[in-house]
Amino acid sequence: MTKTTPQRIQVSHSSDSSVARQAAKELAQAIGFEPIQCEEIVLVVSELATNLLQHAKEGTLVLMQIEDRIRRGIQIESIDRGCGIPDIELAIADGFSSVGNLGHGLGTVNRLMDEFYITSQTSVNPGTYILCKRWLRQETFSRDCPLEFGVASRPYPGMTLNGDAFTIKRWEQSTLVAVIDGLGHGQYAHRAARTAQDYINRHYDQPIPELFRGVGRACRATRGVVMAIARFDWGQSKLTFASVGNIEARVINSPTPVRFLIRRGIIGNNAPSPNVTEHPWRNHYILILHTDGLVTHWQWDSFSQFGHLSATRIAQELLRSLAKDNDDATVIVVKGVLP
Repeated sequence: MTKTTPQRIQVSHSSDSSVARQAAKELAQAIGFEPIQCEEIVLVVSELATNLLQHAKEGTLVLMQIEDRIRRGIQIESIDRGCGIPDIELAIADGFSSVGNLGHGLGTVNRLMDEFYITSQTSVNPGTYILCKRWLRQETFSRDCPLEFGVASRPYPGMTLNGDAFTIKRWEQSTLVAVIDGLGHGQYAHRAARTAQDYINRHYDQPIPELFRGVGRACRATRGVVMAIARFDWGQSKLTFASVGNIEARVINSPTPVRFLIRRGIIGNNAPSPNVTEHPWRNHYILILHTDGLVTHWQWDSFSQFGHLSATRIAQELLRSLAKDNDDATVIVVKGVLP
């Protein structure tokens, strides 16, 4: 990875925050970030500078352009010799503050940066070190995607807010599909699911373990969620899968059963790390993901007559036939497109 000469900014007064924000904006513009992305990077620098002043009285911000073989971006470091952070994961949660403010500082950094690392000591050599990166993402994807996607979803009967959420993101020769279920139903489940969805939408091309860790941090101040992620790399005929919680996942038409390793827990509430597994993917396979708003004891034989239909029609038929009347319900169907 290539790095340019870093800009080091000492932060010991509120005026230094303005200097850091301006430097971040100019660097982000020079790298090629869009105006709204530049403002998000400026917000991150502002939050880190505020964090230095409030918790360590002073510190250093280091800004630099970084490049690897296929992309470029911005790296931001925050270094202080303050008293340290006793509970890092709690401090990252939106809504947490030890000084009486709104407490969105490190949570904002977690949401807006692609990579976010933090270490802190409270006893020997106390202090905190933060490293975060934002990559310039090219929103391009292959037009010959050999996959078809269908989604059917509805909230708890009688309610308007859905406690389930999903996302489908395509780039280059990959697609990521996520199904998310906020704990319970109603507005608080809706908030938790949308918080997870927003994080995935911003970070979809990051490694799957990092997605789960980032969602866990983002959802710390919510009820929490369960979630399954499937990533398709069709150039390699590969499906990568991970799940925490009770999202149902099945692969239809595989000659041998596909067994996914599911971890139990609630993301946002000290859930375990997911088991990430890789599986072959063929064009005649069908992947079905659904929340526990659908009954789990069903057989594909009862629906195989719909196998020739579009992914959307299959999802609609499953939702119509299997949805419970006491929960939100969501199903995603992914079909390979036969030549």
